[in-house]
Amino acid sequence: MATHTREFGAGNRENHDASAFYARFSSPEVSDAAVVERCAVPDTIFCGDARDMSVVADNSIALVVTSPPYFAGKEYEAVLGEGGVPASYVEYLEMLRDVFSECRRVLEPGGRMAINVANLGRKPYRSLSSDVIRILQDDLGLLLRAEIIWQKAKGASGSIAVGSYMSASNPVLRDISERVIVACKGRFDRAIPRKAREKEGLPFENTTTKEEFLAATLDVWEMRPESARRIGHPAPFPVELPERLIHLYTYLNDVILDPFVGSGTTAVAAVRTGRHYVGYDTDANYVALAEARVAEAHSGFDTDGNSP
Repeated sequence: MATHTREFGAGNRENHDASAFYARFSSPEVSDAAVVERCAVPDTIFCGDARDMSVVADNSIALVVTSPPYFAGKEYEAVLGEGGVPASYVEYLEMLRDVFSECRRVLEPGGRMAINVANLGRKPYRSLSSDVIRILQDDLGLLLRAEIIWQKAKGASGSIAVGSYMSASNPVLRDISERVIVACKGRFDRAIPRKAREKEGLPFENTTTKEEFLAATLDVWEMRPESARRIGHPAPFPVELPERLIHLYTYLNDVILDPFVGSGTTAVAAVRTGRHYVGYDTDANYVALAEARVAEAHSGFDTDGNSP
């Protein structure tokens, strides 16, 4: 029997009946669309702007995993406002909306987007995760599914802002986590049941283990960050992050898209898990780096994602 709380936020949350709370909101638009197309350009990394992914067919991508660049640092200072690089935070959000709109187009019905973001600044703090949620949910009509906290390491200390140590004058929280926002297109489940997928020659095989599933369905993930110096990119995420998302949300041989492919970590994770990938980046040097890392990953794994 479901429990009821007398006050919002009070009482036991196990088996909590939230129907009265949800009744205050309009129901999300859920579709029964079940058209799944085959991707004609799998295992390709394009040097180009993901605001135009016209070579990728509608309804052909199972999962988008990405970490948008922040266009911060010396490598961007000379090109702000040029060549599509946003010159302001508002332009940055507009760029994200355009890219995510293309991602929505290419996603299968029920396909998911998993967007890794770090919140920005301290004077003042800016919740990029909130802005991304607004774009996905309000602007694009996607169904929000989760907000995962990526804790970068147990016992991590973060950095201490100058002038705030041991003082109530201006204490600042230290950053030891990022967010992964998960949303889906049109419906909560993947389009087409697994048996029908098998008959139609579409991906249908699960690859997650019980232990992996139980860990992945928690909303706090503890993973050590990747070394920027080792990878050769200013903000790489650990390959374990897209790997866990891929195992949780996709079938063997599905196609994974990263519209900001950077150093290619998502594509590497796709290879390691027996999936296909499509990537985009505007920087030819990063495209070359991503292709080299993918080639290295292929040498260590077979077509089903198994190491020799």
